[in-house]
Amino acid sequence: MIGTDLHICKGETPHATHNVTIGHEFSGYVEAIHASTSTTAKLGDLVCIDPNVPCHKCTFCRTQKYHLCPHLWCIGVTCDGGMAKHVVVPASSIYVATGIPPEVASLAEPLSCVVHAVDTGCVKSGDRVLVIGAGPIGLMVTALCANGGAHVTVAELNKMRRTAATEFGASEVTERVDIGGYPVEGYGFDVVFECVGLAATMGQALECARAGGTVVWVGVARPDALVSVSPFTVYRRELTIKSTYTNPFGMERAVRILLDNKVNWASLITHTFALTEFDAAWDVFTQNSGLKVCIKP
Repeated sequence: MIGTDLHICKGETPHATHNVTIGHEFSGYVEAIHASTSTTAKLGDLVCIDPNVPCHKCTFCRTQKYHLCPHLWCIGVTCDGGMAKHVVVPASSIYVATGIPPEVASLAEPLSCVVHAVDTGCVKSGDRVLVIGAGPIGLMVTALCANGGAHVTVAELNKMRRTAATEFGASEVTERVDIGGYPVEGYGFDVVFECVGLAATMGQALECARAGGTVVWVGVARPDALVSVSPFTVYRRELTIKSTYTNPFGMERAVRILLDNKVNWASLITHTFALTEFDAAWDVFTQNSGLKVCIKP
């Protein structure tokens, strides 16, 4: 489970279908293939699921921005998802994950979103990177940036998550960020990833970027959240502010990263429950006492 599931259940995801079966981060075994379906997957294969199903007809789909498709279906958001014993998905949404434990395979979708986020940040080797928030997404961002040669600082209030950030490659961890001087004098970070989804931390991300820096808002804020931005500050420091939405062309790369196993991705899963124990799992998830909560049918 991830924060999006909580947003859906709280009614904070405007495009979600009412009473939908949640679960857009999942893996599973192929039990049946329709006779008319063309696929390389075989019965019994473990597969990861890309939940986003575009129309392939609109201007966004035709210009390689299918994640912005206004007719996008999202399994687990607009149609019933993986929090069930069985789910029907299009063949185009599956990625064979042979060699990956099924629990880890379920991380392919969030990792694909992080692949897109790190691409969006244009992180280079030697960059000073700040990651605000060390939940599962922030830890994934940390791992990809650190493995690419960046010097990563992670800001996180939770002690357990700060420890995890070090394990995922952070060079420094802190509760609160002090850039030590004025951004126009070179203090601050080349790239800042906000991975919390709060207006306050999104504003903080702007304050921590050095002149010429890039800020990427990865966290999902409430629809009514507002951030105060000084246009002069953006102008004077020549800041680049970006957002990141879903996972365009990221799933295959995410599966490869999981297969490569350079990072202990399994450590992101701190709790596992059976589907029949969903209420207990939801309590752990909403109390924010771990990282990933995995539900097994």
